[in-house]
Amino acid sequence: MKMRVQSILLLLIILATSSCGPFNKLEKSTNWEELYAGANKYYQEGEYNKAIILYDKVLPVIRGSEKAELADYNYANCHFKTKRYIEAAGYFSNFYRTYNRSPLAEEALFMNAYSLYLDAPDANLDQQSSQEAVSAIQQFVTKFPASASYERAMEMLVDLQGRFEQKAYMESSMYYRLKDGLYPGDYYRACIINFQNFMKDYPDSKHNEELAYKLVEVSTGYAENSAFLKKKDRLDDALGFATSFYRRYPNSAFTGKVKEIEEKAKEELVSHSILLADYNERLAEQKARALENKTIEEVEIK
Repeated sequence: MKMRVQSILLLLIILATSSCGPFNKLEKSTNWEELYAGANKYYQEGEYNKAIILYDKVLPVIRGSEKAELADYNYANCHFKTKRYIEAAGYFSNFYRTYNRSPLAEEALFMNAYSLYLDAPDANLDQQSSQEAVSAIQQFVTKFPASASYERAMEMLVDLQGRFEQKAYMESSMYYRLKDGLYPGDYYRACIINFQNFMKDYPDSKHNEELAYKLVEVSTGYAENSAFLKKKDRLDDALGFATSFYRRYPNSAFTGKVKEIEEKAKEELVSHSILLADYNERLAEQKARALENKTIEEVEIK
């Protein structure tokens, strides 16, 4: 029991001593020069959280002075070093707007873009923040094309574009899977639109050959599940996609599958054309009879 009391007393002494340590005393200071020097000291020592606390106290006081420029940059960098990337991006952006003629302006604009880049999510998540990072990178490379950080910025841009491409491909794959669900017609149409948009947006993508094959497949399925009067046009579209596939990928591993789908679509088109011709013939006869009956009625009325 005695040892337990001693341990508690020792802990209390340590807490009391630490509460009266240099940082705690400095934090309570009202001397802005002392706070400024302390913030810079902790920043140089890598004690970024402590530096943030002191900069928070001193920055409003020194705003507009010669000391504010370095303090503002250090404050932004403290947030970056502690991985608070969104806050860091905002502070670096503010620094650039406020001190755009500063020797640190170029670095601040790059760090704004870099912070947003590091905060950007993986490809399977929403890419809104990645779009913001792209805009920031584009602003940097436009403003400072001769920068030593230009190549690094372009690498980040390529990486983000790759994430957008992968995200778009994952969405295309999702629609492709859903076409076998309860309402295939809607997802067939969504696949066709999505695949075409993907190939337009990413003309050099490694996924385009696969999607071009799947475009033939889903467009044929869409035609087969279409209303009678829309089937011919949609089968024609599917055959057009097959022709385009052969032209773009003459040596593709998917060629055999495309030919099978194409032959099936051609057979379906022949069968449908016979039915359509019969339908049109019957429709013409029906219209002729209706016109004849109308003429007879008009004669009888007279």
